Amino acid sequence: MSVRVRIAPSPTGPFHIGTARTALFNMLFARRHGGTYIVRVEDTDVARSTSAFESDILAGLRWLGLGADEGVQLDGEVGDRGPYRQSQRTARYTEIAAQLHAQGSAYYCFCTPAELEAERTAREAAKLPPRYSNRCRSVDPNDAATRRAAGESAALRFRIPDGPVVIDDLVRGRVEIDAATLGGDLVILRADGSPLYHFTVVVDDVDMGITHVIRGEDHLSNTPKHILIFQALGATLPRFAHLPLILNADRTKMSKRKSQTALADYRAEGFLQEALINFLALLGWSTGSEDEVLPMDELVQRFDLDHVQKAGAVFDRQRLEWLNGQWIRKLAPADLLARLRPFYDDAATDGRIGRPARDEEILALIPLIQERIPLLSSAITLTDFFFTDGAAPDVATLTPKRWDVATTLAALEAARPIIADAIGEGDAVLLHADDPLEGTLRALAETHGWKAGDLFMALRVAATGRTATPPLFDSMRLLGRAAVLARIDAAIARLRG
Repeated sequence: MSVRVRIAPSPTGPFHIGTARTALFNMLFARRHGGTYIVRVEDTDVARSTSAFESDILAGLRWLGLGADEGVQLDGEVGDRGPYRQSQRTARYTEIAAQLHAQGSAYYCFCTPAELEAERTAREAAKLPPRYSNRCRSVDPNDAATRRAAGESAALRFRIPDGPVVIDDLVRGRVEIDAATLGGDLVILRADGSPLYHFTVVVDDVDMGITHVIRGEDHLSNTPKHILIFQALGATLPRFAHLPLILNADRTKMSKRKSQTALADYRAEGFLQEALINFLALLGWSTGSEDEVLPMDELVQRFDLDHVQKAGAVFDRQRLEWLNGQWIRKLAPADLLARLRPFYDDAATDGRIGRPARDEEILALIPLIQERIPLLSSAITLTDFFFTDGAAPDVATLTPKRWDVATTLAALEAARPIIADAIGEGDAVLLHADDPLEGTLRALAETHGWKAGDLFMALRVAATGRTATPPLFDSMRLLGRAAVLARIDAAIARLRG
């Protein structure tokens, strides 16, 4: 049997990090078993579905490397079992609904909204769970046909049989759910003929030959309904695997109301595709080893459902940033430049840096920042001083905590000629090498009884305007002699008042 799996997002909101994790697990399973990974769109919620949300989801899948083998892609559909959008499959749903009605597995329900609300209210008052009474089951089929022919409105309900429904779950093992807890007979077509999710998803899975349904634990309660419809259609059941919920640090369910869930937000912050894939793969699945930094090809080789955990998976932002930093370190300079380029362009546009950064300038900065940035966006806050006019900070910022203004002024005036002699224009950085300038300035500090750290902090703020930067002496060499001296002079003038 050839493995066929699917991801079926609903375009009613931005691409969710949970949807990305589900898509990844489906793709990994398909790749591991030489199968097919399908993307289809569940867009029957006309009021909330938008083309913008669909484009966001498909673009996010493509960026992550999770675009469809078969199904919906950004530039159309691929495959011979479509259409892959539910909105284009209405005739098929109507056909299968008629089949279920003809074989007695479904019946017309004439209950009005007011009657259904009265039932719900009565059960609520009796402290009973919501459940349809199934009273329209007793309507004679001939009477139902007559009433519909006369124009009476009716929904089509699927008959839920009595007894237990067993799920042989590949993650959770045997799960048994009593059909009596499913809320009564299930509406599969509304009175206006529009189909509902529990029905459409099964029809799609049958038509597209889905062999394994890998989805979130929140769908576990829906699965008995789907199994019963599969059985009524005489279709082969797919194998089910329900993935653990993604939890916040406080172990509450991750949701867009209290969590950052949109994939686009992570991309905008400067998380790499490789890091997000790596992180999401480990969100509920274990490699069985201590290895954490894993590329896609290795994930494919290792992935199995046996090591998917049952308990909720905590979304650890610090771990994600650590992984992202590891992947940034792996990039060749030219690759990192290409990924940083949009961030520097945006920063120039919105004024976070004073002018556009040239490629050669960013390349020169990479040795200073590659080991230090957890996010691509971090490069901007770490290096913005290279692209500003160098206006001196205020006196309080220029003055180290243990120094007064007079000491700071004396230190900058004493250090200036040393720096003027030691730095040229366009010097190469001396990263990981002993910089003679550092030794000379340490000697200056010792002579005056200053702590070298205080002197270096005064110079850092004077030269860059910031208290945290890449290595100080490398930064000054990249800035160049003229810029560094001009900034120190501006700081001295500010301190003199």
